[in-house]
Amino acid sequence: MLQRKIDQVIAHHFATEKKALFLTGARQVGKSFAIEKYARAHYAVYVECNFYREPDLEELVKGAKDEKDLLSKLSLYKNTSFVEGETFIFFDEIQRCPDIMTWVKFLVQDGRYQYALSGSLLGIELKGVRSMPVGFVNEYQVYPMDLEEFWKAIGVGLEWIDQLRICYEKRTEVDPFVHKKLMELYHLYLVVGGMPAVVQKYVDSHDFVQVIEEQKSILALYKRDISLYNAGHELEINEIFDLIPSELNAQNKRFVFKDLHDKARFEDHKSDFLWLKQANMALPTYNVDVPKYPLKMGEKRNLFKLFQNDVGLLCCQFADGVQLQLVKGNTNINFGAIYENAVAQELHAHGWELYYFNSKKQGELDFLIERDATIIPVEVKSGKTYERHRALNNVLDCPEYQLAEPIVLTNDNLSRKDGLLYMPVYMLMFLKKELPSSPQIYQPDLTGLIAD
Repeated sequence: MLQRKIDQVIAHHFATEKKALFLTGARQVGKSFAIEKYARAHYAVYVECNFYREPDLEELVKGAKDEKDLLSKLSLYKNTSFVEGETFIFFDEIQRCPDIMTWVKFLVQDGRYQYALSGSLLGIELKGVRSMPVGFVNEYQVYPMDLEEFWKAIGVGLEWIDQLRICYEKRTEVDPFVHKKLMELYHLYLVVGGMPAVVQKYVDSHDFVQVIEEQKSILALYKRDISLYNAGHELEINEIFDLIPSELNAQNKRFVFKDLHDKARFEDHKSDFLWLKQANMALPTYNVDVPKYPLKMGEKRNLFKLFQNDVGLLCCQFADGVQLQLVKGNTNINFGAIYENAVAQELHAHGWELYYFNSKKQGELDFLIERDATIIPVEVKSGKTYERHRALNNVLDCPEYQLAEPIVLTNDNLSRKDGLLYMPVYMLMFLKKELPSSPQIYQPDLTGLIAD
C-alpha cells in the first residue's frame, strides 16, 4: 500500500482538531483513498457518501430540515447505525452537491461524529456556495506523488534518502555509484509520474504498457471533466490542454495564443486557462518583469508557461517511445520540457509559487522562487552543457536584484563553482518552503500617542 505525506496530515488533523477535514486537488491524486484508509483504520463505522455514484443523496441533503434530520436520513439511506464517537462520515465528489458545505458547520457543532469532504474541480464548482463554514473546516491540498513518495513506493530505503539529505545539507558529492542509480530512478519517475493509480500499476507489474494505459485513462477522464463541467467552452479548453506538450517543447516554452488560432488573444481565453488552473489540471508559471522581491508585484498574467499537473501524464501525451528512451538515459534527445515539468510539479507540491523571468536583453531564467525576502534562481539543464547559462550570468551581473545562491539542476553530481550550486535534479526534493516555527510578533512604539 502506497504511503503518502497526506496520511500524516490527516492523522495529525483528527488527533488535534474537532473540525471537518476538506481535501482539495486534481482528480486521481489520491484524496478519497487517503481518507478512506485513515477512517477504516481508526473508526468502527465508516460511511462514504459519494454524490457522483449516488445522485439521490443530493436531494436528501437539499430536503433536510436540520443537521439531526440530515443525519437521520443518511443513516436510513445507508442502512447503517451511526455510533457516537465511533463513526466517520465522508462526503465525496461534493462538486455534485455544493450545498453540503452549508451543513458542515452544524454537523461539526453537533459533535457526535467525525467528518471529511473531498471532490474534484472544487476551485470551480464551489464558487456559488452560499456559506463556507469558516472556522469549522481545515483545508489541505493533495498533489500527485512527489519524487520522495515515488522512490519510497518502489522500494528505495529510508536510509538512502536520509543519506542523500545529508549530502544536500552539507553540499557534498553523492557517492558516484549511488548517484548513477538515483538518476536512473529519477528518469523512471519522469515516465511513471505521481498519479497513485499509475504508481501502483507500476509497482504491481513493472510493465510500461499497463502504466501508459492507466495514464491514458486518467487523461480521458480529464477530457470528460472538461466537457461535463464547462459547457460552451469545452472545445477551447480541450485544445489548450492538448497543446501543452507542443508548447512546452517549443524553444521558449511560453504558451503562444496564436497556436490556438490566428486571432487568439489572452483576454479572449483568460477564463479557459483559469479553468484548467482551478481544476488543478495545469500549472501556469507566470513571467515577471524583473527578478526582484516580491515577485508578485512584477507578475505578468498574460505571459506564462503552462505545465501539465503530472510529468508522467505529460510523457504519455508525447510520442510513443519517449518513455523507453528516458529510462535508458538517451542523452541524444532533448528532454528539457519533461525536466522542467517535473521541476514545476515538485516546486508546486512543496508550496512554492511558480514564476520565471525572460527579457530580450538578459535572456530567460527557468524558475524564480522567494525565500527570506530574496530570490533564488533555479535553472534546469537536462544536457551535458549545464555550465553554459548566459541568462543566469547576465542576471547575476546586476547586484540590485539581491539574488540568493543560484541553483542549476543537472544530471551530474553536486558541485559548487563561481558562487553557483550545481545540484542533481533529484535533490530538488529537499528544497521545501518552511513556515515560521514561532509567532512573528511586532509591537509598535506608541510613545506620545497613547491617550491620557
